[in-house]
Amino acid sequence: MKYRIILGSQSPRRRELMAGLDIPFRAITIDAEEAFPSDLKAGDIPMYISREKAAAYLPQLQPDELLITSDTIVWLDGHMLGKPHDLEDAKRMLHLLSGKTHQVYTAVTFTTQDQAPVSIVDCTDVTFRTLTDAEIDYYVETYKPLDKAGAYGVQEYIGYIGVTNMNGSYFNVMGFPIALVYSELKKFLCL
Repeated sequence: MKYRIILGSQSPRRRELMAGLDIPFRAITIDAEEAFPSDLKAGDIPMYISREKAAAYLPQLQPDELLITSDTIVWLDGHMLGKPHDLEDAKRMLHLLSGKTHQVYTAVTFTTQDQAPVSIVDCTDVTFRTLTDAEIDYYVETYKPLDKAGAYGVQEYIGYIGVTNMNGSYFNVMGFPIALVYSELKKFLCL
């Protein structure tokens, strides 16, 4: 294989989806600031952050390594919902999403030493039915979704009971559009 793959993510969901490709990789955690310029909108936000994560690790990247970094946001009515600050913020976000359609944007950046970073962005429309206070409280208090954009995991209770429609990749909503990742990897690895 031309490159050894490094997945720069602490997300167990991204690690699980990457493992499903049956391509060897090593997972690492990258400490990078997730701030972004205030004029960025929608898919440009996770693209910027995924590139910042790649830049933070670049000095350590070896010539035979391919680094994959990623970021996911929820976009509702022209505003970003990132990871909640605390449980009350998570409940607030779910109340905002209740009964509406929002977009989930995930960007993935592929970085090597010998070429410019390549980024892809995927978008999925997700519709929630109207959620009750009790359903939101139960989900937040039981699952504590503080590490998830928009305060929810589609693969958990709230996704089971709340999502009524989805247009696009389910795996993108989980935080990693794995079919697109595989297509891009094939170019780098000559698969």
